[in-house]
Amino acid sequence: MIDVATVKEALGRIQDPLLGRTLDELGWLDKVALQGDDTVLLDLAPSYAGAGGELRPLLLAALAPLGVDQLGMRERPVIPRVRAQGGLPGLERVKNIIAVASGKGGVGKSTTAVNLALALAAEGAHVGILDADIYGPSQPMMLGIAPGTKPGVHDNAWFVPIVAHGIEAMSIGFLLDGDNTPVVWRGPKATGALMQLLQQTQWSDLDFLIIDMPPGTGDIQLTLAQKVPVAGAVIVTTPQDIALLDAKKGIEMFRKVEIPVLGVVENMALHICTSCGHAEHIFGSGGGERIARDYQTTLLGALPLDLRIREQADKGRPTVVADPDGEIAGIYRHIARQLGAAVATAAQLDLKKNPTIVFE
Repeated sequence: MIDVATVKEALGRIQDPLLGRTLDELGWLDKVALQGDDTVLLDLAPSYAGAGGELRPLLLAALAPLGVDQLGMRERPVIPRVRAQGGLPGLERVKNIIAVASGKGGVGKSTTAVNLALALAAEGAHVGILDADIYGPSQPMMLGIAPGTKPGVHDNAWFVPIVAHGIEAMSIGFLLDGDNTPVVWRGPKATGALMQLLQQTQWSDLDFLIIDMPPGTGDIQLTLAQKVPVAGAVIVTTPQDIALLDAKKGIEMFRKVEIPVLGVVENMALHICTSCGHAEHIFGSGGGERIARDYQTTLLGALPLDLRIREQADKGRPTVVADPDGEIAGIYRHIARQLGAAVATAAQLDLKKNPTIVFE
């Protein structure tokens, strides 16, 4: 017959595959209970969303020699806040702002941003998304929000974000008269609109606010880097050299303004023919991995060139929602877990750089 101490000893040596520390070191085994002789109930309070997705098979393997074949897990992510660049004060109700950016258009940045937001939510985090592409907002369509839908207004001072598929959303597209209405503004007006959307939206308590950035390194990107408390950036690229060249410029921009690049997502990495199953690297191979290695960051994941991703986003039901148990949704959720772990690690590094001083 097993006891709690035996279970804790077996599990304590397991290393979290994304954080690289044991469960004992992380303090994640405070609440362990037994149900009969073959079931362990584990109440995790991990520091990043979706820790159990990577841990579960390791936990089961460690428990098998004890005769345990059932594992009940409840995850309550306790996600830390990462200190923003330049000492900028954070938003009161938003822990971590993540910029999803690309050096050039057409690499699938907005599709990646919305699926990443939905994947983080599916992993247990509270998430919002801000469409910062003032000139070409796409999130209203991708989230399936009906044309003409307007955000509510609270106390004549705050926009109330629109909730779609379980995440909060705000976009200049909600405030325009129609889908075909162009935004013909000079840079200062566009950046002013971005700041208003960010700061005058009544976000609820969010673990992550994903900002879908416009492509390039212009006024909006510079304003965000100087005035918005960003925890980190995710760079989206395709494998071909021209896209990688522009992605490097984006990485360099974030580095110059002291915003950490938390990782790279390689989009359209591989195409598999639906007729014959032949796999082909249409845009080249290994580009995302090379750029991540060159800039000492992480390749968060690689996504295929797949017709379904485009079709599902166009229909307002991105892949993570349209096919939550599918292979591609699984890749997005793995990317979300990797990102969550990167944020948790960055928060731990901040604590080491800024020890708490107690005056007695």
